[in-house]
Amino acid sequence: MQDHKRVSADAPKRSGVETAAHVGGTFPRAARLLKHSDFERVYKQGRRHFSSLMTVFYLLRADRPTVVRPSAVVGPSLERGSLSGLGSRVGFTVGRVLGGAVQRNRIKRRLREAVRRQRGILDGVAAVDIVINPKKTVLTAEFSVVVSEVGRALEVVAKKLEVVEKKIVQK
Repeated sequence: MQDHKRVSADAPKRSGVETAAHVGGTFPRAARLLKHSDFERVYKQGRRHFSSLMTVFYLLRADRPTVVRPSAVVGPSLERGSLSGLGSRVGFTVGRVLGGAVQRNRIKRRLREAVRRQRGILDGVAAVDIVINPKKTVLTAEFSVVVSEVGRALEVVAKKLEVVEKKIVQK
């Protein structure tokens, strides 16, 4: 017969590293760009920002509400951490040219975590769709550099969108 080890439900966790959900930050489904048609729309109609690690495409959504402040939304049904960058959605495109599946998935994980940490920059910005197209250097770059580069890119997008919103309001 086989020996089976019994594990109690009260057993300690295997690693001391906490996941993003335990720390308090999440990347909810509502904040992700998922549909192919949305990606295509951002590529064709949106604007671009180039940086050393990535190219960021962004586009104000046509169905955007007025600028939504996190304090304006109240309700227990909202996920914890989902108020950051309300109305903005972020997607990633990592092509086969960047490596095999393992490398591409690692790039996506690193970018998702960097965006999760920097999403607060988009607070108060109108509904915007953002697509991040990384370069292969994201895989080997120090993670703190990736986070700061994503933060700078989101700041640039937020500033440019504020200018666009002011022009729309003035009309």
